Amino acid sequence: MKAGEEFLATNKQKEGVTTLESGLQYEVITMGTGPKPTADNSVTCHYHGTTIEGTIFDSSVQRGTPATFPLKAVIKGWTEGLQLMPAGSKWRFFIPPHLAYGDRHISAVIGPNNTLIFEVELISFK
Repeated sequence: MKAGEEFLATNKQKEGVTTLESGLQYEVITMGTGPKPTADNSVTCHYHGTTIEGTIFDSSVQRGTPATFPLKAVIKGWTEGLQLMPAGSKWRFFIPPHLAYGDRHISAVIGPNNTLIFEVELISFK
């Protein structure tokens, strides 16, 4: 938890990083020009998820196939962040534990209170 808090405190000082009231941070890599999804939409995305140490825990990019899922069915950081993204955008999310998996132990890589980083490309939604 402490390493994540320190990471986010330093990260929010970086040029191009926006910190929202919720604590979610994001960085725009590419700004799309399409419409934005709502929480009621299903989104199709390519993504790459890592810990703050850089360990990859999930990547549709590596699998070579984008993922489609209801926006209400993902972690809070994704639900909040993707609704800000116009289709065609690629952003990097820095997600504090309370917007990710909280105190749950999810896998060998994602332990309790982990801060996560996702590079997400919003391809489309319906």
